[in-house]
Parts: sequence; C-alpha cells; structure tokens
Amino acid sequence: MSKKLERNDPCWCGSGKKYKNCHMRFDEKIHGFELEGHIVPGHDIIKTPEQIEGIRESGKVNIAVLDYVAENICAGISTEQINKWVDDKTRELGGIPAPLGYEGFPKSVCTSINDEVCHGIPSEDVILKEGDIINVDVSTIYKGYFSDSSRMFIIGKTTPDREKLVRVAKECVEEGIKAVKPWTFLGDMADAVNRHAKENGYSIVVDIGGHGVGLEFHEDPFVSYVTPKGTEMLMVPGMVFTIEPMVNAGTAEIYQDADNGWTIYTDDGKPSAQWEVTVAVTEDGCEVLVW
Repeated sequence: MSKKLERNDPCWCGSGKKYKNCHMRFDEKIHGFELEGHIVPGHDIIKTPEQIEGIRESGKVNIAVLDYVAENICAGISTEQINKWVDDKTRELGGIPAPLGYEGFPKSVCTSINDEVCHGIPSEDVILKEGDIINVDVSTIYKGYFSDSSRMFIIGKTTPDREKLVRVAKECVEEGIKAVKPWTFLGDMADAVNRHAKENGYSIVVDIGGHGVGLEFHEDPFVSYVTPKGTEMLMVPGMVFTIEPMVNAGTAEIYQDADNGWTIYTDDGKPSAQWEVTVAVTEDGCEVLVW
C-alpha cells in the first residue's frame, strides 16, 4: 500500500475529497486482508472512474477493429492481410496498434493458428485454409488508454473436435467473468476457468496468463487461470485486468519458436483456443469493458 494518509489529507485517488470521506474505509478493508496474509493491490493498480472511462472508450475502437476482421476473414487470405486490416482500421478510428514495436514485436496484431497458442506473427506466407481455427488478438492505444481483447474464428467448416474446443474456450472466459466479485480472489476466478476446461477434457496453459491493463499495455497483476480458490491477489473495485485462458486440446506444455522468439506452440501439436476480454471489478461483480 502507499504511505499512510491522515484522515483530513486529500485522498490518494485524486477526487479532491478528504481521505476520511473517500477511500479510508476502503483501504482499511484491504489492510485487513493483508494482515491475514493475502496478496492485496496497491493504489497504483486501482483505476479511477475517469481512467476506466478512458479504457472503455479505447475498447470501443478495439471492438470495432475485431468486428471488421470478423466481417472479412475467410479462407485464402494471408495473416498479413489481417495485420493490414487491423493497422488501417485502428488508425482510421484514431487509435494506435499497441503490439507494433512492443518489446520488438514486428506487427500490429497477433494471429495464432491451430497449434499456435499465442503471439503468432502475421505473414504473407501464411494462408488461411478451410478448417483452420485462428485467434486474432487486438490491442489498442486510444487517447493514452490501452484496451485488449481477442476472438477465435473458424475458417469455413472444421472438425467437431475443433468446434468444441473453440466453444469451450469461450465458455471458460464466461465462467471466469461470473466468478469476478469484489473482496474475493483472482484464484477464485482461476478455479472456475480451470474446472470448466478440465470437465471438458482440456488443459490450461500454466506459464502464460492475463495481466492488468489500461494505463500501460501490460500491468500488474499477473493473472493465472490454474491457481486454487482463495489464492492470488484480492480483487477490489477499480481493478482492471484481462481474462484470457489458453485452452489446449491436449497437454498444457508449450514451447517457443526458436527462430522468431515470439510464437508459442502446444508441445504435442494439438490445437489451442483462446478468447480474451478486459474486465473492471465493480462494487457487485464486474463490467466487461472489451470483448
């Protein structure tokens, strides 16, 4: 937590109110969980209503870009064409593609096909085929605020097994959303996600998870989807993070492309699926800001 404030000091949130009339009881409640040994968020993790509105507006651009991809994606196009759509549409709407140049990433979107778990790099040489499943992961900077979401697309007609994987991956996100409640734990959400995946015979990637987002592309906390109930960081109103479990048809084991240093694959070559949303914790649950 931040340095101790006196009751009559201005509140740390910038509201202009006295601390005692704003976040003092909120902080005391968090401190109670901290004394019990739980991981708790610092003030830097908690967004103000104005910041959440900025993320929400950024999310509108992000959603519009994914809608445009959904209207046009089909067999026979390259993943580089998807990259061009995303870059052009984002800029047309006044945004900036967040992935471009992030830690050296060379494109404006991630396109991950079949056994690619995440961070697939668009290429003129990768052509979508009938039966492919692909995750298109779009992230946007708009007026200084970051938003992040992804969708799965089935190209034409695919196998029943792949259709089920895509459906269950989406259901895992929906289970996670339902489990986001203030004054419970990220592990509670993770448990809901992991249980649904396991009940359907799937596994969740352990080593890569979600993240805080809003003022930066990736912020604390790291969001796991395999941890037990009652563990991980306390969820409190104002936290903003992604729910984006990577659901594998086979093993949870993965490996990284040694040549490009980005793309992650399933270790057994079986397909993987992922949907991503950005949520804000509210007083009685959560708001899905971006999907």
